[in-house]
Amino acid sequence: QVQLVESGGGLVQAGGSLRLSCAASGSIFSINAMGWYRQAPGKQRELVAAITSGGSTNYADSVKGRFTISRDNAKNTVYLQMNSLKPEDTAVYYCNAVVKSGTGYLEVWGQGTLVTVSS
Repeated sequence: QVQLVESGGGLVQAGGSLRLSCAASGSIFSINAMGWYRQAPGKQRELVAAITSGGSTNYADSVKGRFTISRDNAKNTVYLQMNSLKPEDTAVYYCNAVVKSGTGYLEVWGQGTLVTVSS
């Protein structure tokens, strides 16, 4: 069993910053890509940022230049530094990982953490 536990969400004013963390635990041999998705009320879940095991990154156009994804492979943890936050960034943010475990490759999701940006 593999779990992802997110932390760091909360309420912030527009222009402020937050840092999200997501730690993977359980029967893990290795972790391939890790990423952050978000889902705003009434909208579909969308990719925010992703990072491979080698450190290559990919961002949604809406967050480029404001958000930075990083990971600590030794800690099986991925981070999302969010700067210059806007009200439209308000959403539940979900961590995602592709994990190689004893039973093969698994796609795992975290429980989500709420980010609210006030204007």
